[in-house]
Amino acid sequence: MNIQDLTEQVAKLISLKQEGDHWDFKREWYINKADLLHDIICMANNLSSQDGLIIIGVDEERDYEIQEMVDDSNRKKTQDLVSFLRDKKFAGGIRPTVTVQSILLSEKSIDVIVIHNDRNTPYYLTEQYQGVYANNIYVRIMDTNTPKNSSADINIIETLWKKRFGIDATALERVILYLQSPSDWVDSADESRRYYKYAPEFVIERVSAADDRDGYEFYLFGQYDSRPHWYDINLYYHQTLLDSLGGAALDGGRYFTATPKIEGLSLDGNRMDWDISYKYLIKESIEYIVHKFYITDDMDEEQTSRRRFLECILIFESEIEKVRFDKFVKENYANYNADDFEGMLPHFPNIEGYVMSAFKKDYLNALILKKMLDDFRATF
Repeated sequence: MNIQDLTEQVAKLISLKQEGDHWDFKREWYINKADLLHDIICMANNLSSQDGLIIIGVDEERDYEIQEMVDDSNRKKTQDLVSFLRDKKFAGGIRPTVTVQSILLSEKSIDVIVIHNDRNTPYYLTEQYQGVYANNIYVRIMDTNTPKNSSADINIIETLWKKRFGIDATALERVILYLQSPSDWVDSADESRRYYKYAPEFVIERVSAADDRDGYEFYLFGQYDSRPHWYDINLYYHQTLLDSLGGAALDGGRYFTATPKIEGLSLDGNRMDWDISYKYLIKESIEYIVHKFYITDDMDEEQTSRRRFLECILIFESEIEKVRFDKFVKENYANYNADDFEGMLPHFPNIEGYVMSAFKKDYLNALILKKMLDDFRATF
């Protein structure tokens, strides 16, 4: 989550003037380290399936007044908390992922400990740390944390274990979860199919696309072998087709990926047709997860092909980031000179039946937008 998104989210939560199932307010930084550890574990085990937020610099007793944190002697950075958690004995050696973000509200700097949501719940200690007991499972429910000398009710603990193993998820959610562990998938007798070894009813297959899908895309020309090889990527639960994605074997089959999505923009905001377009993937989307699933790193050729592919494809952290970037492009595209990127273009052969200048334009736009995305992130 970028700073602007976090700032807007925190401002909204403060305006509610109450704590909730995944956020908590603190007037100042923690003095008691056991309290800090306890709160982090509770937020890591929150039941909302959202990032936990410990917002430091909000005084509830003064009508949620913002407090300046710059001079707080107990202030911590991300690395401080990572080191703090590393020394604690967590079950399985798996620790919550935390970051510290500083944001500006009411012209004052406050801090937010972000405890990132994942499926490694429940988090708990196997060795006591001060007043935080071993094997107690602490949870955030509504606006309340489990007390240090207690453990959550068994039904809540069951919910956290179900989250870890995907038992509470739909079939599509489960296969998306399983695809994030490519080493747990096994080739079947048909090399185009792979199944999840712990639940073989889940299958992913890639099959050649219909003959009418034989056209070119601009990103093919960044490869040494630009010939198109299109596929369908099908996800099954037993015989049920859960989803079907496009796939591409790039550079003569050296690298395989899910095909990116397309976005078009009208720069003046009034026209219905596109002035520019780009190809993209969003992290945590099924397309991106499948894209990562097929990375093997077995050969230098594959790494080169993947690098060339990603040089002209935009990767967004979230849908929110993409929306904000589109706005940034509309406002700033005219400030970028296409001539500055001409020297980065690959070779475009003459292919009968195609307007090669259109592919060249799309590739050039992709290079400009990659630079704009870097500038956008540096700005925001």
